[in-house]
Amino acid sequence: MRRPSVLSIVLLFLGSTASAQTAHVAERVKARGTVRCGSVERPGLAQQDGNGHWRGLEVDVCRAIATAVLGSPDKFAYRTYETPKEFDAVREQQDDVFFLSGMEIHDQKLAGSLVPGPTIYVESHGVMVPASSPVRHVADLPGQGVCFVIGTSSERSLSAYLEKAPKPWLRHPFSEEGEMTDAYNAQKCHAVAGEITTLASYRLNPGVNRLESRILPEQTTSFPLIAATGTNDGKWALAVAWTIATLISGERPETNWYAGGSGAMPIAAPDAGLDKGWQRRVLAAVGHYGDIFERNLGKGSPFQLERGLNANQLYGGLILSPFLD
Repeated sequence: MRRPSVLSIVLLFLGSTASAQTAHVAERVKARGTVRCGSVERPGLAQQDGNGHWRGLEVDVCRAIATAVLGSPDKFAYRTYETPKEFDAVREQQDDVFFLSGMEIHDQKLAGSLVPGPTIYVESHGVMVPASSPVRHVADLPGQGVCFVIGTSSERSLSAYLEKAPKPWLRHPFSEEGEMTDAYNAQKCHAVAGEITTLASYRLNPGVNRLESRILPEQTTSFPLIAATGTNDGKWALAVAWTIATLISGERPETNWYAGGSGAMPIAAPDAGLDKGWQRRVLAAVGHYGDIFERNLGKGSPFQLERGLNANQLYGGLILSPFLD
């Protein structure tokens, strides 16, 4: 019988050790002292401010997870992925939580590397026009010139939305975002298409002509941004999912008929690193989902976006989590 070489034994040991380390994300997080999160950069969701601090709804969800497992909202690190090479951090599981869309997961071939988790935000594509424009709805755009970045999903969704319009809309494609916004602010096109959060950020920068703008009420398409985790640790995925559920269910008010706040869905999961009182600690540190939305995207932010699809299901939106019924 052929005996295994010393090298093969060492490699087997190292492989099993690496596998064990990969399989216990919570222990790695606690040893490191930070929760690492990442996403594509989006205004109001994940973006650095002028002082280099990370701000946004996704960042606050990361802070909530850090509070749940490490006891502090400040024990987190954040990064964004833009290039295929930067997405290697996802492939190699260098981070602990990934806030991504289905298109991003598909385009980067990450479906086999991630466990899809709960929805944290419903992004939409839309169209923005000058405040003085006679256009009131997306259906009014045929015959109008619309700026867009070529090859984006915003272009595709607008084309599909207006596919049966009686006359074509006039396409003004750009390869560079800066050139496109300059053209729009100079009114070389009548409207601009993009993600709603991006349009809200354009609205804050009116250019030299101080162009005031408004976002049309219709969404040409909508899609969820989810909190994904690696495939090797179900308990870590559980901790992330229950933290997000706490943020969402925590918005439910207390009534005579059902519990609200931290009692809307009490979770005891010490095996997943969620100790006694963790939900109250999370809500005290970052607030519930409605608080997070309002300060990053809503009335407490420069973007002034309505809750819309991101309202709690209790108030007619799509954001829903388990609660005591």
